[in-house]
Amino acid sequence: MATASADNAVKRHPLAVTAVLSVVGYAAVVGTFLGVVPESVFPELSLSAVNTLSDAIALVNAVNVLVIAAGWRWIRRDEVRKHAAAMVTSFVLILVFLALYLTKIGGGGTKEFVGPAFVYYPYLAMLAIHIVLSIISVPVVLYAIVLGATHTPEELRAETPHRRVGRIAAGAWLLSLSLGVVTYLLLNHAFSWEYVESAAAAVLLVG
Repeated sequence: MATASADNAVKRHPLAVTAVLSVVGYAAVVGTFLGVVPESVFPELSLSAVNTLSDAIALVNAVNVLVIAAGWRWIRRDEVRKHAAAMVTSFVLILVFLALYLTKIGGGGTKEFVGPAFVYYPYLAMLAIHIVLSIISVPVVLYAIVLGATHTPEELRAETPHRRVGRIAAGAWLLSLSLGVVTYLLLNHAFSWEYVESAAAAVLLVG
């Protein structure tokens, strides 16, 4: 993603930078779920606002699926500039998702799936995979971004594991986002739900 190869601390220590950014991201999410982040940080949301945020989050994730898929296709065609633009866009969408998600959880609550057993358990399985992949993908995605932002295309190919890491990051994030959209549709449009008005709701509840 970079056009210059200027030497700097971030370029020399991409793993350390990735670790710091990952800790910050994890702390923000966990702190919001556990109520450590002050409630005053978030606006007080009505159920209608929570529903609107849920729709917005699903839309952002669906668009991101298309962006990542396009970026993957472009790099396979060696269209580096288009690939870089897609990955930057994807990262921005991830940040938008995070802001919307934390606002929804911190200022509102979550919705618990209510449906028949033959759908409930597959829903839980997809949701669990979505959550686990979201968690473990964070450092991988960040590492790929840090490498891409600090190295030229030539350096990325010859001197870094960007290609391998990027492939893992894109695959994991694509699957996570796709499952997130599917569970959103099942929860919000195909079946019923119960609202849990709590910022520290259980992790397996989403809206």
